[in-house]
Amino acid sequence: MNTGRVDIAQFESVCLQGNPLGDPSFRRFPVYLPPGYSEGTARFPVIYHLPAFAGTALQAENSKAWEERLSDRLDRLIGSGQCPPVIVVTPDCFTRRGGSQYLNSSAVGNYETYLIDEVIPFVDQNYRTLARPEARGVMGRSSGGFGALYHTMKHPEVFGALASHAGDAGFELCYAPDFPGCVTTLEGVDPDDYLEDFLGRHKKPGHMFHTINVLGMSACYSPNPNSPYGYDLPFDPYDGTTREAVWKRWLAHDPVRLVDDPACIDALRNASLVFVDAGTKDNFNLHLGARRLVKKMREAGIDVVHEEYPDDHFGLVYRYDRSIPLLATALWGDQIP
Repeated sequence: MNTGRVDIAQFESVCLQGNPLGDPSFRRFPVYLPPGYSEGTARFPVIYHLPAFAGTALQAENSKAWEERLSDRLDRLIGSGQCPPVIVVTPDCFTRRGGSQYLNSSAVGNYETYLIDEVIPFVDQNYRTLARPEARGVMGRSSGGFGALYHTMKHPEVFGALASHAGDAGFELCYAPDFPGCVTTLEGVDPDDYLEDFLGRHKKPGHMFHTINVLGMSACYSPNPNSPYGYDLPFDPYDGTTREAVWKRWLAHDPVRLVDDPACIDALRNASLVFVDAGTKDNFNLHLGARRLVKKMREAGIDVVHEEYPDDHFGLVYRYDRSIPLLATALWGDQIP
């Protein structure tokens, strides 16, 4: 079987320089080039694969026992004829908080600008891409799925198709249930100290994840440079009462709410593929968020592929066997080689 190759691209980001977390501005990320790329001059569509929260770009190419690397999966799908050849880029938008939600934030950094204005032009300049939105898609799991939904709605001039696996949507279902536990956990604890405690541990305790996630999302969705921590919590740390003004800022990013925006509706109507799935046992209720999102999409006349399966939130990369061929086919349109 012919195989593709993986380049580790790298460049110094201008917009990430001086970011508030002190994260690197020099970034490295894998670029999968399909079989035949090296031998010819043809150009290919591109899929941007966005990692989940706490996931890094290079993890996509980690070798694990009994599991395929992303490049192995792509080789198999393309080699078997299930998927047309496509370039796949996994950008590095990781931060010491665990992620960026692929947004611009004064508390985290300008990762939306980094992705849209730096990574994509870099890829188009250095690889033989079909550099137009109709041939450029975006996909991901969890926070990566959120990023796929968000950027397709907000940047139709960049992305023309998406696949979201258990993407963050329906924020009152996926985030708010963790707020009371955060109040208890942070009782008498400085949030910055909590993060430093977590980062300083050789083994990252699972029981700390929910609070780390909420603090990270606060930094992404409700940054506030005038706050002692650089962001606002969406609840009162004393009794857990919702801070409505802050929560409203969170909801402004919720895909379930974004799909009320006529511009976002138009972007999704014009997309060649809108694929949304989630497991029916999702630990963060994202199957319910997906149902709400898909219901509103269909009411708005958006053509969406919605699938469910009996699984929870974790270990869902096997679902890429379903989404990647659909996405690649949509990006090629009637020009499939």
